[in-house]
Amino acid sequence: MAHIPPEKHTSLILSVEGVEKSFDGFKAINDLNFYLREGELRTVIGPNGAGKSTFMDLITARTKPDAGKIQFHLDNGQDVDLTRVREHDVSQLGIGRKFQNPTVYSSHTVYDNLKLSLSGERGIFHSLFYREKPADRDKIYSVLETIRLVKHAEDLAGALSHGQKQWLEIGMLLAQDPKIMLVDEPAAGMSDEETERTGELLLSLQGKHSLIVIEHDMEFVRQIASRVTVLHQGHVLKEGSFDFVKSDPQVIEVYLGRQTRKH
Repeated sequence: MAHIPPEKHTSLILSVEGVEKSFDGFKAINDLNFYLREGELRTVIGPNGAGKSTFMDLITARTKPDAGKIQFHLDNGQDVDLTRVREHDVSQLGIGRKFQNPTVYSSHTVYDNLKLSLSGERGIFHSLFYREKPADRDKIYSVLETIRLVKHAEDLAGALSHGQKQWLEIGMLLAQDPKIMLVDEPAAGMSDEETERTGELLLSLQGKHSLIVIEHDMEFVRQIASRVTVLHQGHVLKEGSFDFVKSDPQVIEVYLGRQTRKH
């Protein structure tokens, strides 16, 4: 099991240790150890079947591990064992996830999408009696500025471009004030300009939030990555800077080499 130097313990926000997960005899996650520091933006790459989606599912309690610990380290010094928490409660704790395909409320405006996502109680009863407060409006416009959609506040979300929908969904996560953001392939299907702007957006969030970004586009990874984790067969194969993992012979063989052969 991997060990973290003592000086890093104080800044850890997520610890995954010795985690195992099998599905019908197939080991999707194999003795996985992963550590995320507070305010860090970590990029996770790996070939198809490496366990990336299962890794996200485990962090958000969408599925439970067969063995190991997943601990969320709170500001007050308490540790929450995420393997014992329900999926709904994980989001309430401050862990938000964005899937690859954007899921916005198409028939609502961009502004209303963000209003519906504000942190706090949500549900039919609450929505019926909700009255917007000045602080809520300030929060929404702050998020709109961050995701660069102020001019589209009154547009229907369904009319946005693919890239704009991705930014809106990131904004919907931000409206919930998450401590950890899990973002799955945000650059998929984007133009080069949209991809670059998405990278700028994610980089602007590090320090304020902790982020785990799963991505396949290596140019995009180069843009945003300070530290890259390479998964292979449910295990951390390599971890380090972009240049370190990109030049590693094992990474080239199991992942980058495959990409090269596809083109």
